[in-house]
Amino acid sequence: MRERQYFEQRVDDAFGARQAPLEALLDEAGPVARACHAMAERFHTGGKLIVFGNGGESTDAQHLSVEFVHPVIVGKRALPAISLTADVATMTGVAAREGFAEVFAHQLRYLAVGDDIALGLSVDGGCANVLRGLEQAHEAGLLTVALVGGDGGALAASPAVDHLLRATSDDPRVIKEVHVTMYHVLWELVHVFFEHPGVLTPEAAR
Repeated sequence: MRERQYFEQRVDDAFGARQAPLEALLDEAGPVARACHAMAERFHTGGKLIVFGNGGESTDAQHLSVEFVHPVIVGKRALPAISLTADVATMTGVAAREGFAEVFAHQLRYLAVGDDIALGLSVDGGCANVLRGLEQAHEAGLLTVALVGGDGGALAASPAVDHLLRATSDDPRVIKEVHVTMYHVLWELVHVFFEHPGVLTPEAAR
């Protein structure tokens, strides 16, 4: 009986750790909507989404890019997106010659154009290569979006980030789970805006 209560309490604790960060995401409805509107504007003018991150966030980057290119919901329009983590040869080649901090910035320098969107993922906001990628993107005129956790780290303090969306947790597992929810919401609302081009004006985001 005592063992059963222990495991039931662990289940309650596990769900409880996720409840507050997801509820906090509801309080970020305004910033999320503005980020989605800005992304939709860029797609509307011919831009593409360029996504990147490290470790688990590298697979999240690939997950997010395929959501746009090949929507899981039948009938939704495909939109152009690429993940900078998918090309191992390019990543390791750049890392070997220029250092790992440049693996995303280098690719953005040669693959991105001004109407594009750069979206970086970092659990703690402290990934040097994600920051460098967003700095390079900002210099080139791209829209920049960062998904972070904790206090946001260096990304939260960077003027190179146009839209910062933060998971309010210090648990990397919870942060990653909230990030999945975030980028699914980004995908969904970008399509809502994009399917109503009359709202793709700066005034509509206010």
